[in-house]
Amino acid sequence: MKRILLPTDFSDNAFNAIKYALNLFRDEDATFYLLNTFTPVSYHTGYLIENPAPYGMEDIAMINSKRDIEQTEEKIKEEFENPKHNFVRLSTFNTLIGEIKEVVEKYNIDLIVMGTKGATGAKEVFIGTHTMYTIKKVHCPVIAVPSGFEFEKPKDVLFPTDYNLSMDNKYLPLIKEICDKYICRLNILNAYYGVALGDEQQKIKEDLDGYFKDNAHVFHIAEGMDVLEAVEDFQKKYKIDLLIMIHNRHSFFENLLFKPVINQVAYHTNVPFLVIPSKERIE
Repeated sequence: MKRILLPTDFSDNAFNAIKYALNLFRDEDATFYLLNTFTPVSYHTGYLIENPAPYGMEDIAMINSKRDIEQTEEKIKEEFENPKHNFVRLSTFNTLIGEIKEVVEKYNIDLIVMGTKGATGAKEVFIGTHTMYTIKKVHCPVIAVPSGFEFEKPKDVLFPTDYNLSMDNKYLPLIKEICDKYICRLNILNAYYGVALGDEQQKIKEDLDGYFKDNAHVFHIAEGMDVLEAVEDFQKKYKIDLLIMIHNRHSFFENLLFKPVINQVAYHTNVPFLVIPSKERIE
C-alpha cells in the first residue's frame, strides 16, 4: 500500500494538489496523510504567560486545525468515494518542514504532493516557498502541482537529465510505475553544450534504455541550451503532462554562484513537477 503525505493550509491551491494525488492514484490502495501545522505568532510573544485562559493560543489553533482537517476529509470523501483510499488526519504545533521530516520518517512516506502557489488566510506563509524547502530539505519524492492545474492522465512525461544519476536510486521505480500505469511515453532530455558524454554518463544512458525497454521512451538532445531553456523549448513544441527531475547534491560554491536548476524549473513549470532525491541526498 502506498503512503502519501498531503500537507495542507486549507487553501484552494492545497486542495487542488490533494485532488491531483487522489486522481493520480485512483486505482491504487493508498493511505493519505492529511497534514496541517500551525505556529501562532502570539504564542511566541508570551501570550500564554501574560493571559492565562482556559484555552491558550496553541489550544485554539489545534481545535481549528482539527476542525478544518476533518472538513477537508469530508470534502474529499464527497468528491472521491474510493474504497481503496484511507485517510489519517495530522494536526501539529510545529514548523511545516520540521513536521514533514518527522512524518516522512515515522510513517515511512513514499511520496509528498503539494501545491506550488497560494497562501494561507494570514498571507504570511506561502505554499510555493514551503514546497521549495520541502524539495531541498526532505529526502522523499515530491510532486509540486501548479495552482489551478486540472488532472490529466499523464501521456507524455519529460525527464531532463545529465546522466549523472544512480540506477540504484530506490525511487527510480516510481518513474517506471507511472509509465506502466498510464502507458506514458518517456522523453529523456539532455542539454548538450558540445561536450560529449563521459564513459559513465554513456553507461547510465544505456542502462536507462534497458531499464525502460518495456516502456515507450525517446532520447532527445537540446543543443546549446541550459536545462531550463531546454525544458521550456521542449514544452513549446510538445504537450507535456508531467515533468520529472532527479535532485542532485549541489556544492556550497555552486549554490552561492548559481540558482540550482531545480529551483529555476519549479518556478517556471506549468505542469506537475515530480522531484526525486538523488541516491547521494537520500544517504
